[in-house]
This record gives sequence, structure tokens and C-alpha cells, in this order.
Amino acid sequence: MNLYRAELLRLGKRRFVRYLVLAALLVLVAVVAGAFLSNEKVGAGAVAQAERTAEREFNSVVEETERWQAECERSHASGEPDLNRFPPNCADIVPPTRDMFPAEYHLPPTFVFRDEFPATLYTFTSLLVLVFFVAGASFVGAEWTSGAMMNLLLWRPQRLRVLFTKLAALLTGVLAVSVPAMVLWTVAYWSTALLRGSTEGVTADVWRSFALTELRSVALVVAAAAAGFGLASIGRHTALALGSVLGVLVVGQSGLAAIAGALEVRYIELWLLPTYWIAWMDSSVEVTNWRACNEQPADCVPPTFELTWVHTGGLLVVALALVLGVAAWLMRRRDIS
Repeated sequence: MNLYRAELLRLGKRRFVRYLVLAALLVLVAVVAGAFLSNEKVGAGAVAQAERTAEREFNSVVEETERWQAECERSHASGEPDLNRFPPNCADIVPPTRDMFPAEYHLPPTFVFRDEFPATLYTFTSLLVLVFFVAGASFVGAEWTSGAMMNLLLWRPQRLRVLFTKLAALLTGVLAVSVPAMVLWTVAYWSTALLRGSTEGVTADVWRSFALTELRSVALVVAAAAAGFGLASIGRHTALALGSVLGVLVVGQSGLAAIAGALEVRYIELWLLPTYWIAWMDSSVEVTNWRACNEQPADCVPPTFELTWVHTGGLLVVALALVLGVAAWLMRRRDIS
């Protein structure tokens, strides 16, 4: 049998991977269902009701303010004003204006596709990155642990070919799941906006921006699977991949943040992984050197730096190439036993 097809079959038959992916998809379905049920379309009746509610709230607060002002004046007229309850000058008690009670605050939640859909991509990407990182690590780590890798190399002794064919099969599976899932995710939220919200302002440029964000999202999911695969290949165990990420996210980030703070670096956000996450998903993020104005005049404008998805992508490619390169080198150098 063709090695690539055999690896695809092996990936599909791994129960842990199947159940993990199925659980993730069910979570995504639950998130979409929650968004659909918690929103509703706002019509003329709802707007009118919100206006009436805002008007009632405004009138109530005005009456309460006038009553409070009258009590203040009576207290001051008595010659012994209660300054614990009232200000020295009763004119300071000013009733609110009507614009302080917008009707929008009383409208039911509604899903505005243009404004709210980008935030849902964070949920989608975060979950699939986690799931496919674990799936990628498990796919190769379990074979080292069980001895299946050694048996396979007896049949196909080309070590690097076996390793990268496994990786190709894994990434094919990731794309086969993540791309349709992304399409269905978009369709589901578009349907939610049509039935329970608004699709106003969604132009061709908006769709183009969403499509590029979705493309970067899928690329990040694929990179996460490859990183999990590479780390587990290096340590020949799934736990090493999981432990490495845990160490980077918890210990490494805390340590880097502490070092950056002690050294008073200019852009401390550049030492934190969430900054790169936001830059990748939003195409760019602006970081500010707040320390620059510590001993400057009050009108000092701190310098900024725009971190783009290109910067993040370059670092991601370098890190991924390093992990897979080390995995390939160790595959060739170490004994298989």
C-alpha cells in the first residue's frame, strides 16, 4: 500500500484523534447555537419600546434629582445643612440630559455580522489550534511510545520519508477538517445575522478582509499541528510536546515579562505572545513605548511600533522550521529502538 494512504488511514483510525476532533466540533456547534438563541432581530416595535423605556428612565431620574435638590434647599434654609448628605451648593445637583439615556441600551441583543463576526474567529481559531496541536503530537508520539514507529521503519527504512509522509498525512487531515469547518462557521454566523441580527454594511471589501483573516486562521491551525508533531518527534512522546508548550506559555512568558520589565525595554508588549496572536488575527497591532514619557513633559507623545502579521508570520516560519529541522536531524542521527 502507498505510504501516504497508509498514514491517512492510520490517522483516521486513531480513536483519540477522532474523539478529540468530534468534541471540538460539538463545542463549535454549541457556540453557534448559543449565539443564535441569545440574539434576535430588532424591528420597529422593539425600537419604539426601547425609546419608551429610555424616556421613562429619564423622567424618573429627573424627578428624583429635583426631589433631592428640593431637600437640599430645605436643609440649607434650616440654617444647619446636613453636609454629609448634601453639597455646599445645591446648584451642583444638576438633572441629567435626555441624551444620557440612549434607547440603544434597552434594545435586545442582536448579531451585527460586520462588527461581531471577527471576534468569533478568535474562538474558532483558539479551539482548533489547541485540538490539532494535541492531535499532531499524539499522532506521532503514540507511535513512538507503542513501538509502531520501529515496526514501520522495518518495512520502510527511509527515516525522513516516513517522518515527513506522516506529517503530510497529518496536515492533509487538518485541512480536511478545518477548511470545511471554517466555511460552515461563516455560513452559520451569516445565517444568524440574517435571521437574528443585521447584515448591513457588509461590502466586498469587508468580505475580503474576513477571508484573509480566515486564511490566516487556518494557516495557524496547520502550523500548530505541525509544531505538535515536531515537538513530539523530538521527544518521542506526546507529553514532551504538551510540556514544552506549557513551559513556554507559563514559565517562559512570566520569565520574559520579568526580564523585560527589569531591563526597561522600550516595547514590553513585543515580549508577550498574545501581542503576536492579535497581530496575526487582526493583521496588525500597535504597541506603545510608555516608558519614553516617564521623565518627559506632560504633553509627551510616546512612540509607537506597528507589529503586522508579516512580522508574526516570519517568526512563526522560523520557529516551525527550527522544530521540524531538529526533529528531522534527530530522526536521522538517533538509534531507533
